[in-house]
Amino acid sequence: MVEVKWTNQSLDDINSVAEFIAKDSVRFAKIQSQRFFDRAEILINLPQTGRIVPEVNDDAIRELILGNYRIIYRIISDLRIDILTIHHSSRLLKNNPAFKKM
Repeated sequence: MVEVKWTNQSLDDINSVAEFIAKDSVRFAKIQSQRFFDRAEILINLPQTGRIVPEVNDDAIRELILGNYRIIYRIISDLRIDILTIHHSSRLLKNNPAFKKM
């Protein structure tokens, strides 16, 4: 079983998405936020289930798709995964703060 850690960046991303959606519906903002956490739960037992992020082409950096969002994570070890960012698929990944550091 793998420990899934959410980075500050990924939690900030979820908060930003929720704030945007909450302008129209607080209820749906909460639902969407929970969907990110629910989707990532698969990584506990199947850490390599996501596809390799094509822009990075690194076997350790993978993503799960949830609607228009990419849940991008890094496999740190057999025991740990870090969720790096939640990224809207219509935006360029190179502009994401999580990838400017790489």
